[in-house]
Amino acid sequence: MLKQFLNLKLSQKLSPQQIQLMKLIQLPTQAFEQRLLEEMNENPALEAGKEEEEYVKDEFETEDYDDFDDAESERIDADEINIDDYLSDDDTPDYKTQTNNYSDDDEDHDIPFAAPISFHQDLINQLNTFILIESDREIAEFLVGSIDDMGYIRRSIPDIVDDLAFTQAVYTDEKTVERLLHVIHELEPSGVGARDLQECLLLQLKHKTPTEYIELATDIIENQFDAFTKKHYDKLLQKYNVSNDQLKKAIHEIEKLNPKPGGSFTGNTKVTENIVPDFAIRIVEGKLELSLNGRNAPTLHVSRDYQEMLQTYKESKDKSSQQKEAVQFIKQKLDSAKWFIDAIRQRQETLFVTMNAIMHYQEDFFLEGDETKLKPMILKDIADIVGLDISTISRVANSKYVETPYGTKLIKEFFSEAMKNDQGEDVSTLEIKKILQNVIEEEDKHKPLPDDQLAEILKEKGYPIARRTIAKYREQLDIPVARMRKKM
Repeated sequence: MLKQFLNLKLSQKLSPQQIQLMKLIQLPTQAFEQRLLEEMNENPALEAGKEEEEYVKDEFETEDYDDFDDAESERIDADEINIDDYLSDDDTPDYKTQTNNYSDDDEDHDIPFAAPISFHQDLINQLNTFILIESDREIAEFLVGSIDDMGYIRRSIPDIVDDLAFTQAVYTDEKTVERLLHVIHELEPSGVGARDLQECLLLQLKHKTPTEYIELATDIIENQFDAFTKKHYDKLLQKYNVSNDQLKKAIHEIEKLNPKPGGSFTGNTKVTENIVPDFAIRIVEGKLELSLNGRNAPTLHVSRDYQEMLQTYKESKDKSSQQKEAVQFIKQKLDSAKWFIDAIRQRQETLFVTMNAIMHYQEDFFLEGDETKLKPMILKDIADIVGLDISTISRVANSKYVETPYGTKLIKEFFSEAMKNDQGEDVSTLEIKKILQNVIEEEDKHKPLPDDQLAEILKEKGYPIARRTIAKYREQLDIPVARMRKKM
């Protein structure tokens, strides 16, 4: 039996303009500048700088064009119109022919730059200094290609022999590959081509000038590696019958080694990203002052030429089909330019009111710089203050930085959940983590505190936290367990 039901559903969809605005809000300063440049390149009706004089608002902004929107008028794809055909050279906007980021007396020079040599290319260059027969060189280069960015060869010798046969049609044996691997081990940085951490450390130690402590360190890594990694120093003292000072110096030699020989090289070839603060907070006469990075507030205006072209069309008595097609493109670009200018203004307002609310909510921290003064703060707290959606606050917080008297901070780091102290007051988890970090920094490194003792200490300080929560916070702070924090 069929039944009929009436189901009412209320849904809200964002318009394309709202979606674009949300994307603009999410962009940090550098990405926003790139987006602005793209928009200006795509829309000639959008120009930088202030207009030379006040311009009277045209009626086209509110008036409908019956003859333009007539159903019989032929529609044309805007991509097929070249607006330059309708503009003389004199009408070309200034921004197309001028740059505004140099002074008048600057010379235009191309800046040369050095193309960095890759980690693997550097190894190949070193390998070329060895005298090898052609078949050995082919295997050695394959081994170099098998080294990962950290400097290790993670595959076993039998697997490499198989890979050479299947992928390179090079048929060899394990003994030959092992022999050529020793050649790779002679390359710099020392330790490169190792198959595990133990071999990596041994290779580096064997390249050092032998001393009493280097020899002890080598023996420890070669024969007591498990005891060393677990910091069972008592077992090592008993095994080698040495003093605390002798063992300490041998371990110090090991600690100077690089566990990631390739990491130091690849780290130097990566481009360091400069953080551009989106906001700045200053303390002026005991009060906080907030400013938005000026690069987020460009001065833009709608092209005078394009407005005049539309006005000329409106006053024209004989409107040809070609003119209608051109004006369709012009009106589209004018509307887009006006929307973009308004969207930038809304972005500025949204960024400022959001950061202003965060600044006042965390006023104690921004005045003193004490992280224990950070209050519990979630996205909803700020959303309620400024009257914006939580998702909007998230977009502002997740990708923006603020310059403070205490360093440049990622805004989302000011947000945290609340926990109760022994007085029943809400305290920030950031405050608890900071206190936990301070306790660990001040501990006796010869007898580091396990998680249960850390929980007891924080409880005495007024923060009743379970041991498992201590372990979670410690891991979030990238602090190892007590045994791994032990020092000689």
